[in-house]
Amino acid sequence: MANYSTGRDRVLESRAAIERLYIAMRHLFIRGSYKPMGVSGEALIDALMTLRPEIYGSIADLERVELDGLSYIFKRLPKGIEMARYFKLISREGFEKSTFPAIVAAARRRDCYQIDEEQMFIEMTRGRSDVYDILTHLTFMFVESQKIMRNALDNKNEPRREWQMLAQIVEKEKRGEEFNKEVAFTYLSTIMGRTFDDTAIAYQNFGKADGVNSLFHIIYWLGKRAIEEEREDKSREITFSSALREKIGHHIYGEIWATKIKQFLFENDLIHRPLHIISANLHSVMNIFYAKAALGKEFESLTVEETAKQLSLAHGDLLRQKVRTYASRHGMVTIEDTSGMNISVQLFDTELINWKKVSHEVSFDISKIEQEKPIIFVMDYAFGEQAFETMDELLKPYEIGDEAHKLNAQSISIMGKAGILEGDKGDIMLPYAHFFEGTADNYPFDNDLDKSDFDDVNLHVCEGAMVSVLGTSLQNREILRYFHDSSWKVVGLEMEGAHYQKAIQAAAKLRKNINENVKVRYAYYASDNPLLSGQTLASGSLGLVGVRPTYLISLKFLSKILG
Repeated sequence: MANYSTGRDRVLESRAAIERLYIAMRHLFIRGSYKPMGVSGEALIDALMTLRPEIYGSIADLERVELDGLSYIFKRLPKGIEMARYFKLISREGFEKSTFPAIVAAARRRDCYQIDEEQMFIEMTRGRSDVYDILTHLTFMFVESQKIMRNALDNKNEPRREWQMLAQIVEKEKRGEEFNKEVAFTYLSTIMGRTFDDTAIAYQNFGKADGVNSLFHIIYWLGKRAIEEEREDKSREITFSSALREKIGHHIYGEIWATKIKQFLFENDLIHRPLHIISANLHSVMNIFYAKAALGKEFESLTVEETAKQLSLAHGDLLRQKVRTYASRHGMVTIEDTSGMNISVQLFDTELINWKKVSHEVSFDISKIEQEKPIIFVMDYAFGEQAFETMDELLKPYEIGDEAHKLNAQSISIMGKAGILEGDKGDIMLPYAHFFEGTADNYPFDNDLDKSDFDDVNLHVCEGAMVSVLGTSLQNREILRYFHDSSWKVVGLEMEGAHYQKAIQAAAKLRKNINENVKVRYAYYASDNPLLSGQTLASGSLGLVGVRPTYLISLKFLSKILG
């Protein structure tokens, strides 16, 4: 009984910490600015330390720097952000037309601008989820910078010898001079409170990441800014532009994005054709339709999965371009995004596809295709609340003059990456409901996919409810175990499902913008299992493990649409 109470208390404590975080973030956003190490910033830090999210590993350890967590956030933050003292979150305010080069993080689509060595502007065009994501990562970054500072200063608040030597190493690295890495790792391991082995492995991991500075550079500048704040009263500050505070939540970018797409459909006489919407990546449908024809005899005997793996390899650039070129000549149109939503779109006109050259793994009825001439619409992954904005705006009628043209949406299929609670990376989850974390909102639906659709594949598939979380970087083990073990029977967590379903239900049942009986399909593949040590998002990407479930789900979507 004591253990149950302890676990239950920890769940309640963690959920209260998430609530405090979001209340504090909303308050600071409305206020317009705050100092991360000031009173307001400390409230965020205390809540994050109470929560101790799995993705941030040893955040609560006051001495050891959390390396996997830092690797995760720096792939999602602009290169050079560790050098900044001033962080400004902005909307799209004209910097894309300036001479400042846009910095785009390797694992997150958002434009950022380094104004000078001390100031970084970060563009927020994807709603509140984007703002919360950035603030959570920055808060974690500040926590780790304090650890570095404490390890770098002695009991008289003076720099240790190891810190002084690290400064010299960073200068040598900047000038491109050689230095003894093992000696450097020794100094760095002291500053980070980690072992020599931990340091050497982390250095290699940071070196492999695109758009990320070296571990020496990151640790030095995080520590330098924290020391300046401690010893010279040079405070770090986060501000939110007035334009961002005015625009957030008003669908300004989503409306621009959706109008451009519907205008294209209207001008090309496609708007009344049967439309099948897929939210997924921008390669699987294209490769399934065209790779076999584009790549020739060498790839004819390969399965869709085998072809996809070849295209995923580093040397696959030329092959991928060959497929894109062929696709653009045989029914695929790419609509690049210029709105700021960072969601590009592909349209496939089934009337122009050579079905004799499409992989036999797709079940399709050629007479049905010739009769109905469906359009397949593929949009890139959305992020959190952005899913509601995109789908809500897309499903509205296209208005021109006094005329309103409704989309003939026949099906909406959502593929996503998600954390799984009863399996491993690469497994598949099929939900029958989405619960929105922190609210009483729940969205049950009839999923047009079930386990029997995957009977022919040797892959673990589970069915159950999914929880749409406020942010993946805030999840901790106790809350997730509660969702899984309680009567909710949640099998996974993701960030977009409830938002998509909210928009679909409103369009179909309330606004009557689309067919009330529109087919909906949701399928997720596991990117991590946050309940298992070493399998959180911070442990690294799926790599080729993700190819199989991605293409299996895509094949099932297309077979349902065309069969």
